[in-house]
Amino acid sequence: MDNENVQRITLGDVEIIRLVEWRGAFMPAGELVPDAPPEVWQRNADWLAPDHWERESDRAAMALQTWVVRSAGRTVVIDPGVGNGRERPGSPFHHWQGDFPGLLAAAGIEPEEVDTVVNTHLHVDHVGWNTKGLAGGWVPTFPNARYLMPAADDHYYGPDNGYAKGLRESDRLIYQDSIAPIHRAGLAVLWDEAYRIDEHLTLEAAPGHTPGSSVLRVRSGGDRAVFVGDLVHSPVQLLAPSCSSCLCLDPAGAATSRRRILERAAELNELVIPAHFGGAGAVEVRSAGGGFALGAWREA
Repeated sequence: MDNENVQRITLGDVEIIRLVEWRGAFMPAGELVPDAPPEVWQRNADWLAPDHWERESDRAAMALQTWVVRSAGRTVVIDPGVGNGRERPGSPFHHWQGDFPGLLAAAGIEPEEVDTVVNTHLHVDHVGWNTKGLAGGWVPTFPNARYLMPAADDHYYGPDNGYAKGLRESDRLIYQDSIAPIHRAGLAVLWDEAYRIDEHLTLEAAPGHTPGSSVLRVRSGGDRAVFVGDLVHSPVQLLAPSCSSCLCLDPAGAATSRRRILERAAELNELVIPAHFGGAGAVEVRSAGGGFALGAWREA
């Protein structure tokens, strides 16, 4: 039986399942989206708080969550969280312990039935449950799945590029426990530009947040959605799409990708599904005065 952390949306013949590990205040709002004026948060406080903004502490509220899509007989896991028991020094995810396996079970999903895992990009909170720890080391959590990873991110964060040119020790740790075991198991599929999963699901490059960051488009009948990953961390970025988060490697490139993706979402009436929204997990957007306005929220 589903619980409050396992929610569902149906779009045409596609079922979307949301698995929420954690919700809460994450970091100061002005740090998360540094170019967004404080008045944008204040002016929209009536709906940003409490799901997207903790007004008293001025901290952005977010969720750690994974999405599962059932489409054309496939079970597709999108961005499987942080993973448990990882070495992440200096990170809030150091030795994280969540209940992702329990959420999968509550949703009626067995790891062996998963056909495809999508990592929209290779940041820590999008790849962790690619693997699980056994006595002999890290092994794929989903042993029968193809793991679709952006080739540009695999190159940037992998040993060929010196783990992002040695910028952070955490990049090496993430790659070694969450990416390299997938390669060793022969389950990694690297892609560039675009990749079609089935008649409903297509991956598309949207660089900027990372070199290979991507979005997943859903189209079934007259229904459409787009999983935008970390192109949008806060609804404030829907109102101010030129403002990238502090977590974007290429803020200008991320802003270009964000505007392109949101313009198409508004034009085609695609439901926008970001990776980390608290509260309702999906929202419609509309073009408005050279920018965007929020339409209806969809609970998921």
